[in-house]
Amino acid sequence: MQNQLITDKAYINGKFLRGKKQFDVINPADGSTIGSVPDLDATACKKAIDQAYDAWPAWRDTPVAARSAVVYQWYVLITQHKEALARIMTLESGKPLAESLTEVDYGASFVEWFAEEAKRAYGETIPAPKAGQRLVTIRQPVGVVSAITPWNFPLAMITRKVAPALASGCTAVLRPASETPLTALALAVLADKAGFPPGVFNVITGKDSNGMGKELTTNEKVRKISFTGSTAVGRQLMEQAAGTIKKVSLELGGNAPFLVFDDADIDAAINGAIAGKFRNSGQTCVSVNRFLVQDGIFDAFAKKLTAAVKKLRVGNGLEEGVQVGPLINQKGLEKVKAHVADALTKGAMLLTGGKAKKDLFFQPTVLADVPKDAYIAREETFGPVCALFRFKTEEQGIALANNTEFGLAAYFYSRDVNRCWRVSEALEAGMVGVNTGLLSNAVAPFGGIKQSGIGREGSKHGLDEYTELKYLCFG
Repeated sequence: MQNQLITDKAYINGKFLRGKKQFDVINPADGSTIGSVPDLDATACKKAIDQAYDAWPAWRDTPVAARSAVVYQWYVLITQHKEALARIMTLESGKPLAESLTEVDYGASFVEWFAEEAKRAYGETIPAPKAGQRLVTIRQPVGVVSAITPWNFPLAMITRKVAPALASGCTAVLRPASETPLTALALAVLADKAGFPPGVFNVITGKDSNGMGKELTTNEKVRKISFTGSTAVGRQLMEQAAGTIKKVSLELGGNAPFLVFDDADIDAAINGAIAGKFRNSGQTCVSVNRFLVQDGIFDAFAKKLTAAVKKLRVGNGLEEGVQVGPLINQKGLEKVKAHVADALTKGAMLLTGGKAKKDLFFQPTVLADVPKDAYIAREETFGPVCALFRFKTEEQGIALANNTEFGLAAYFYSRDVNRCWRVSEALEAGMVGVNTGLLSNAVAPFGGIKQSGIGREGSKHGLDEYTELKYLCFG
């Protein structure tokens, strides 16, 4: 395939460089090799950090209008190359092309938003308690930022972190997931064309996640770490970053509940369920993991959901009309198989699906009356499986929803406006979708509570994550 955005080189200090070793990038839909990228190590990572550190003073001191203009030009180039970027994403992640096209728009929206929002990193004047004093606050860029991004949203997870960092005056070193490095390097190609000075944005690829992660979290020249991934890895990175007291943003695992109350619009809830569960084959951090359905409509909801799930088309994401692609790798497939087998062994009813298909594909599945002690009740499945649990009262539903150490996203459906307010406030999650299965956009803060993370991405709060608040006292 001819695609001018595909490169086999890492991007460090404004140059595209090959490594001594390369590793292959595999298409999960058919096992074919798409290309290769440098297999760098912690030493190369340290060099990239050094370059970003050296580039920081000049970029920090560049007027905000000039910085924003370069970031905005990056946005323009991303939108102009939408089709090429989407095809790369589908090839290396397996997600349907329609979803990849949507992700380019979604990811680009963060670049556009922060190009403008950086101009509004306001300080404040504070009434002084003493005569002759003037109290002022200003916001200044943190410094070198290290970003570690996952494979499930190989473009949007990058722009959500890197765009506010660069727009605010920080420099960045990005390590993308080894499953999906080509999208990150394609963004680097466009960033280079946009006109970022050498060293401002760097992309390093490599299989040594532990070594590179340790360098990115312990190097004293790095002032902030932003990571999206599992809670277990986030915990480890947070411990490593503590040694140099870095600012930390962590967007970690979830166990999202989806409550459907007796007074819900069932058809609307089914549409929301499909959108919230099967995007990227259920491999998203805000994907619905537990469907909690009130007794009065449980059977009707289960029947309609099963009918909708049976209509989903599974296949290679480049094929017309495909809605569910492969899982990312064999490990992901085995986890889904284990969760389904465990639920069935403990008494759940299989309404549709339940089996692995060819290669890394798994049938879209609906399980009813899943017991509360099943793995799927406690762990994130990350696959195309709907697990339905019953509840009787509103209080019981809320208690079940909150019965997890995670608190990223939660969803519910109800037509009672008072219940909508009560449940929204009672759910222990950083984000709540009320009568919708999709909730993320650039203008709103994205992030979780409890063991689902620290900090927010998107919105003005996402820009604050990359600045330090400095207080000035004039005598």
